[in-house]
Amino acid sequence: MTAPRKRLAHRIPLRLRHHWKPAGSLAVGLSVLLIFFGDVRVTPFVTSASTADGDEITDNVTGAVDLFDDSRTHSIQLEYSETDFTDMMEKFQDEGEKEYIKADLTVDGVYLNDVGIRLKGNSTLQSLRGGGMGGGGQGGPAGQDGGAQNGGQRQNTGAQNGEQQQNGGQQQAPQGGGTEAAGGGAGVAGGGGGGMTQFSLSASKPEELPWLISIDEYVEGRAYEGHRELSLRPGVDEALPLNEALSLSLMKKSGQTAEKFAFTAVKVNSRPVATRLMVENPSKDYVDAELGSTGVAYKARAGSSFDYVGDDPTDYEESFKQLNLKGSQDLSPVMKLLKWVNQASDAEFAENLDKYVDVESFSEYVATQNLLLNFDDMAGPGKNYVLWYDLGTKKFSVLGWDFNLTFSGTATTGPDDSTSMGGGGGRGGAMPGGTAQDGAAGAPSGMPSALPSGMPQAPGNGQQDDRQDADTAEAGGPGGGGGGGMGGNLLKERFLAADAFDDAYHAAYKKLYQEFYASGFALDALDSLAAQAERAGADTSGVSATAKSLSGTVTSRTEALAKNEVITG
Repeated sequence: MTAPRKRLAHRIPLRLRHHWKPAGSLAVGLSVLLIFFGDVRVTPFVTSASTADGDEITDNVTGAVDLFDDSRTHSIQLEYSETDFTDMMEKFQDEGEKEYIKADLTVDGVYLNDVGIRLKGNSTLQSLRGGGMGGGGQGGPAGQDGGAQNGGQRQNTGAQNGEQQQNGGQQQAPQGGGTEAAGGGAGVAGGGGGGMTQFSLSASKPEELPWLISIDEYVEGRAYEGHRELSLRPGVDEALPLNEALSLSLMKKSGQTAEKFAFTAVKVNSRPVATRLMVENPSKDYVDAELGSTGVAYKARAGSSFDYVGDDPTDYEESFKQLNLKGSQDLSPVMKLLKWVNQASDAEFAENLDKYVDVESFSEYVATQNLLLNFDDMAGPGKNYVLWYDLGTKKFSVLGWDFNLTFSGTATTGPDDSTSMGGGGGRGGAMPGGTAQDGAAGAPSGMPSALPSGMPQAPGNGQQDDRQDADTAEAGGPGGGGGGGMGGNLLKERFLAADAFDDAYHAAYKKLYQEFYASGFALDALDSLAAQAERAGADTSGVSATAKSLSGTVTSRTEALAKNEVITG
């Protein structure tokens, strides 16, 4: 009976039999930890000061011409399997998922096999799913009948701690007809008098669909002229987004960080050629090229919240996407900023904001959004902004992107009036824990009483934006003090509500007004952009109509602001 027991013991490795006591102690220790600490959350933090980044380009394809050279004509051709395209469209229409398919890309005569392409957008794509026209783009000419006459009153009322938004209902989007309504062109679906072009997209016209082109989706490490992603913006001919191109041109003129762009002729399989606006996609490559590796970029996700929700970094991943320096840096700087902005008293905010935020840079950002009548900035429904954390100064700056809703609303809107759908653009604001009552979180002057068809609803109302494309989060409901869903952004609201920053904001506003409008640069740039679009093959009559409408808006805005005391004082 002893022989079997001996054979069983010999099945245990000799080294383990000789050292069974340490192994047994380890097992007991792990059991104790599991019993007493099994439900304790372990919070990972990266404390290294390194700026290393493992996500590097290993195959950078050289182009025949500079991709964004506005003195050259550009072309893009995409070829893919019709079966793959049909499957992709069915997946999107049935489930809302935007999946990549393989395509061969020829850009300015340079061939790249096996790139990835997928649909890009949120509300823009709703017409593809039977949800009405997709919103976006510029609107109709100034001077149409109806709508708001005034640029709005100075909004001094704010919310007290814990109060909810009193305006009620959904936030509002610009639509047509304002006497001084900002414009840009007749929309694809009857947007001639509107503040937003309505895109009627169809799977039968893939050359007009908004596409995200991923150069390295199937070939790791590959890029084209340093770009791994390219965005083809929606709109052709009379709906070509000249407003977005003009906004980017004005930002570049003033020395602000802005995406590069170019008009290009686009051909998809055997379909007719369409002229499109091609824009850099805000990504690691964009940040590296514009700002280098001296800081960390955090892209806000659509529907994201600016609330402080505790010390666990994973709780913020649905609100912010880290673009660069992954592995050596983390989300802790954003968490510290959100905690302070949400918890600081008014006096503390006014006294210490410059310890957390580059006030001069932020003043320029906020002034720019107002001057451009940007309906969808950091306080808008899309949360179109990137937080840049400078590792040297330990301060944040804000970068804007996606300007297809600029020049929306009322051309007479002043520096102290709101422009964003979610508010946060006028004087007044919210105390920590609350939301603006009748001021900052209210709708901009001249806005209609309801959202246009196809505009995204707040996640709090049971509908989410597309997580894959816009980095959407299910954080924050409408009107939240932190800016979740459709309702503003607490940093912007508190900045504009604090008298301490009036001088910095107004100085930036006056300076940028001179550079954008008073100098005549905006109108000159618009003429140049229209010519570029026509050289790329856009319909001359359509582009001319759009440019004329947008020119009227720019002229009205220039003249109205010239009388404002911020400019004259």
